[in-house]
Amino acid sequence: MSEPGSDAFVFFGATGDLAYQQIFPALQALVRHERLTGPVIGVGRDTWTADRLRARARDSLMHAGSFDADAFARLSAQLSLISGDYESIATFTAIDQALAGAARPLFYLAIPPNLFGTVATGLARLPCAAQARLVVEKPFGRNLASARGLNETLHRSFPEPAVYRIDHFLGKEPVQNLLYFRFANAFLEPLWNREHVDHVQITMAEDFGVRGRGKFYEEVGAIRDVLQNHLLQILTLLAMEAPVDAGAAAIGDAKVTLLNAIQPLAPGDVVRGQYDGYRREKGVATDSAVETYAAVRLRIENWRWAGVPFFIRTGKCLPVRATEVQVTLKQPPVAVFGGNARPNAFRFRLSPDVSIALRAQTKAPGDAMVGEEALLIERHHPADEMAPYERLLGDALRGDRTLFGREDAIEASWRIIDPILGDATPLRAYEAGTWGPVEAEGLTSGHGGWITPADS
Repeated sequence: MSEPGSDAFVFFGATGDLAYQQIFPALQALVRHERLTGPVIGVGRDTWTADRLRARARDSLMHAGSFDADAFARLSAQLSLISGDYESIATFTAIDQALAGAARPLFYLAIPPNLFGTVATGLARLPCAAQARLVVEKPFGRNLASARGLNETLHRSFPEPAVYRIDHFLGKEPVQNLLYFRFANAFLEPLWNREHVDHVQITMAEDFGVRGRGKFYEEVGAIRDVLQNHLLQILTLLAMEAPVDAGAAAIGDAKVTLLNAIQPLAPGDVVRGQYDGYRREKGVATDSAVETYAAVRLRIENWRWAGVPFFIRTGKCLPVRATEVQVTLKQPPVAVFGGNARPNAFRFRLSPDVSIALRAQTKAPGDAMVGEEALLIERHHPADEMAPYERLLGDALRGDRTLFGREDAIEASWRIIDPILGDATPLRAYEAGTWGPVEAEGLTSGHGGWITPADS
């Protein structure tokens, strides 16, 4: 049975940067496609007027290049603003009045996690809270203990089925395609196991620094920012068992089962790095020990993957901007034609361009039985792809939890990462424009080294 849709949208942090960059374009798209027809209520601590918020929304859409006059006119008519302190009863009284009898509102908290509990407690007092949904932004905790504490805090006001933990990475079309490609194609299954896969590499490289967000990055670092969430999500889609169906519960169960099979990281499985010049960024401590690069070697102790290493790395100020997965297969058991050809591999390019490729060996022209490498590529050319926040907020409005983090999955991912947080491992320096600390090469020894997106 399908869930009833939400009949109002209330978003905290309406005057903030996330709303400007992502939320207003998503709201206009939802209104344009008639997926959001009820009141849209912004809540912020700045003393703005509703007209100023509408002007901010218009500027956001012009900046994004997505302004649609008709859809914006409809969004403006639905949009109102409540300014007030998040700890004040008066703020929540005003929200209740603005909801005008809505029975199933969606509350979206685009605010710092330390305010989640305060706002959730205030919302839980509203008459409509029993049928409401609560969407919260990442980061969800700083370690396992804080994630558990945050879950307990939210559950004092909202049950787990009403809580939607958003990770915009899961709303990306290429990331969803990993799941679809794996389980919609029968030819992969015989190969997708320890008998045929040598190792797996996931690289998320950025060719820029912290871009003026030094103060924020000092609080998170590369491990908390993308490894614990985005990159472990990619790993689960690559390695989990087939869900019994395409529903949120089945997919969530398969992900958690996989995460529980991943061994917690040990210091020897990790290399942390910091690019030269990071400590000169605005908002960064002159003696900062925060990593801007992290590389890890993960082990999955289950029947399918035992003995197959999964390598993940991410970093800022690397040579290129790209997110890519390489699944390298084992060499044939007998080299009939000799030679030192590279093994077969699947490559999933997730950004900035999107493609799926298979590296194979074919015979080179001529009399001799010698080979050459062929790359069989299927490129994807986006047309009218749905933006991640449009997809995720639309799913939340209709009660689809498939692309949202579950309590047990969040805690399972922190269990893997917890042992390497802080100064548990040394911090290595690397030059901007290189592929990170040289010590990271040791993680992949015996498996041919790191495969860089440029090499692909």
